[in-house]
Amino acid sequence: MLKRSKVQLYEQIRRAHAHDEVSIRELSRRFGVHRRDVRAALVSPIPAARKVGPAKASPKLDRWKPLIEQWLIADLDAPRKQRHTGRRVWERLVGEHGADVGQSTVRAYVKVVRDLQRAPLVEVNVGQFHEPGEEAEVDFGAIYVYLCGVLTEVSMFVFRLSASGRSFCRAYLNESQEVFLDGHVRAFNHFGGFPKRVRYDNLKAAVIKALKGRDRIETDRFVALRSHYGFESFFCRPGIEGAHEKGGVEGEVGRFRRRHLVPVPHVESMTELNALLLAGCLLDDSRVIAHRRRTVGQDFVVEQAALQPLPIEEFDPSTLSNHRVDSKARVSVRSVHYSVPAGLVRRRLDVKVGADLIRVFDGARLVAEHERGRKGDEILALDHYLEVLAVKPGAMLTASPLGAARRSGAFTDVHEQFWQTARRRLGDRDGTKTMIEVLLAHRRLPPDAVITGMTQALAVGSIDPQVVLIEARRAAEDTVAPVIAIGTRTQIERPAPTLSEYDQLLENTL
Repeated sequence: MLKRSKVQLYEQIRRAHAHDEVSIRELSRRFGVHRRDVRAALVSPIPAARKVGPAKASPKLDRWKPLIEQWLIADLDAPRKQRHTGRRVWERLVGEHGADVGQSTVRAYVKVVRDLQRAPLVEVNVGQFHEPGEEAEVDFGAIYVYLCGVLTEVSMFVFRLSASGRSFCRAYLNESQEVFLDGHVRAFNHFGGFPKRVRYDNLKAAVIKALKGRDRIETDRFVALRSHYGFESFFCRPGIEGAHEKGGVEGEVGRFRRRHLVPVPHVESMTELNALLLAGCLLDDSRVIAHRRRTVGQDFVVEQAALQPLPIEEFDPSTLSNHRVDSKARVSVRSVHYSVPAGLVRRRLDVKVGADLIRVFDGARLVAEHERGRKGDEILALDHYLEVLAVKPGAMLTASPLGAARRSGAFTDVHEQFWQTARRRLGDRDGTKTMIEVLLAHRRLPPDAVITGMTQALAVGSIDPQVVLIEARRAAEDTVAPVIAIGTRTQIERPAPTLSEYDQLLENTL
């Protein structure tokens, strides 16, 4: 039999009384309840709330409760195994203060106090109001993408304006200081200005050490960024408590992932991924945040007018360092190896480390440029090793730079076909040297032109590098004499010749 609620019981009593017209005594007997319950059901279909009586007084214990609470609060700082028990509290009350209270009464009250001490404090979240252009929040979030077919975890930098809720998101392969600074510069350019204050957690890119309260020892590069633009920084408390102080951007990271990165996107490069993220940011201009009447884009129009103007010069987020080239013509930067021209082995070179690019300089001359890699990567350019391979052609077949060029698509199927044909006709050594001579042409001619030159040479059955160069130059120049239709020649007006200058010359010679 299903248990009925009191409301259902009242309904049955009222229906029986209305249809059967039976007495209160009969209804009490039929439904098995007291007659006062029947009368209450006939008065109202909703049962009256249960009356709660006043708390029972403890005349003997009430005077000692503040003292008991004081002892138990002091216990919070005492060793765990040397704290008051209920019996010990009773013994002290009786022995030291002559209290006339029962042990069970004291022990029951001690349990009540201890339960209140163990109960977690409930934090009440107070809603915040932000004036346009006043504040923003910054954070990193982890996202997954299929990068070149491989499931890869990357970091997403998020900069959120607090008033309008408009965000800027950009993906990076790491969370280095250059990435942190580059994200600010790009966000400010995206918004066309910057807010007066920005909230952060204690990122290593900005904070060296967290001191007492809100004080922080900040990194020099972050201080330089803040000084360049002139905004203020606000650092949240360490740990989970600090996350609630910038809940807007914390929630934005998860919301953006769920809305724009489900299902997991497939991209071929970080550039393609960032174009996808930017499109998502612009699409969010049409959304309406809860409890607001206007869209994010409409609120941003108001906030943009209140943002601080950008300085004339843009902040450079990159850093400069000096590195020695190893015997494999590489420089090691942040645990990543990058190739440089082989002629610079064992030299010390300046390296400009950016968020996306690594630039290597020999004095003022740029000698190498690579996309920034992840820790443990080896990023090699085949062009940097061509002079060495020309001397050691046997090393090219299994050379790591060649493998990197194949994976990146720089060494195309046309290159493979030309090399195989040259090796088949001239042998491995001379065929490889021929291939290297063609690869050197990439330094002077566009890649498409060189590929066209190889294709044209193979079409006529030639593997002569000079034929490839001739066809490549022709493709690069693409010069065709204009065709002038017959009958369209224009008459050129020229003045009649004069001999006056010659007459003067004759006069001077007489």
